[in-house]
Amino acid sequence: MVKPDGVAKGLTDEIVARIERAGLKIVSTRRMRLDRGLAEELYSVHRGKDFFERLVEHVLSGGVVMMLVEGENAITRMRELTGATDPAKAAKGTIRGDFGSSITENVIHAADSAESAEREMRIFFEKSEILSYEPSKQG
Repeated sequence: MVKPDGVAKGLTDEIVARIERAGLKIVSTRRMRLDRGLAEELYSVHRGKDFFERLVEHVLSGGVVMMLVEGENAITRMRELTGATDPAKAAKGTIRGDFGSSITENVIHAADSAESAEREMRIFFEKSEILSYEPSKQG
């Protein structure tokens, strides 16, 4: 998910390009504005932590772009592309290292496990919205 700060900075196309250059495929996208229920469900694993409300408020602050990404080791590769949660600790060349400004305004959210990815996919996408990807037969 491109977070509101990433959308506001006009980074969606750059993020998509980085994902595709990494050999991953975006099989569904959805531009939307989250309501409180969806935001709290997205970050439910952090409920009760001191930063929970900041996360929720941030994703409610503007539009987001949800993306469903697939490919070999997609979760691990997306985590490598995004970089550390704290942009100050994220390597240069990662999305957060290059564009994040704080631990909350870090441009992108990516699932950290297969279970999280499955849960988030069910929250934000209908089966009918997910396209099958067929690689090009051309060289």
